[in-house]
Amino acid sequence: MWRMGDVLAGNHAVWEFDSDSVLIRFARGMRTPRLWHALGSRRIPLEALSEVTVAAGKRDTVVLRAVPRPGADPLMEAAAGQLKETCDPYRLVLPGEQAPLAAALADALRGRLGPDAAEPAPRFLVRVPEPPVHLKAYDARVDFDGSAVTFRWSRTGASSTKWKAGDQRYPLSALTGVEWVSPEGLGGGHLRLLTRDAQDTRDPRDPRDTGDDPRPDHDLAAAVFGVGYGAVHEALPFAAAVLSAVRGRAQVATVPPAGPSGDRLQHLGELHSAGLLTDAEYSALRDRFAADA
Repeated sequence: MWRMGDVLAGNHAVWEFDSDSVLIRFARGMRTPRLWHALGSRRIPLEALSEVTVAAGKRDTVVLRAVPRPGADPLMEAAAGQLKETCDPYRLVLPGEQAPLAAALADALRGRLGPDAAEPAPRFLVRVPEPPVHLKAYDARVDFDGSAVTFRWSRTGASSTKWKAGDQRYPLSALTGVEWVSPEGLGGGHLRLLTRDAQDTRDPRDPRDTGDDPRPDHDLAAAVFGVGYGAVHEALPFAAAVLSAVRGRAQVATVPPAGPSGDRLQHLGELHSAGLLTDAEYSALRDRFAADA
């Protein structure tokens, strides 16, 4: 019988079951995946899950896996299926003799999943590292302070295209998403910001340069990974933090179309204070609402 506060201890992680969430604590050890080291612990709301499965593992083990809803976890959204199975933070490997307990807990959790469990989540439900966060890539140091992402090019790693263009800064309001390609795959991997207006990288002195070079080492909104630079445990949480802020801004920074003007102005002020609206956006909307009133 499942009870609140039940705990399952598996390989390199402990899951503690609460009435509305699962707290996953990752162990610190030589064999623990470095991504789990970086995450430390994660609380997963049950509303963020679509399914819970139990399957036979290797060498007399059983695998309990919680399946996140699409759009619920910015870490998994940024990963886009590129994580190795052994690094999956939703996967717990248990000794084979714990199979009955794992099955009972899985059944109990399934019974607590909401009616919309099979549907994509309307917003991110799992927290990720909050800014400021930093990343050292092969060709740049990348910083995210919560309002903008800044690329500071390396003298030794950056391409001539990037070095000539100079350091780049992208406000959160200019971004629509993040593309993370694992450094453990072919090509070495990269982090690319998806922007509302792609920058023109053409060299005006070269008529053959069309500015359409898609290579990350020539893209001013991308940083390239390499040996010792941009490892999964560093780059993926960074990408998730940026993606969470971008999506959060898009969802929260909307002003209700109806209601008293005073409520709308108050809501506007709250968004501005939280850093979800720039000074220019705040001023423009405030003046518009005041005129409507």
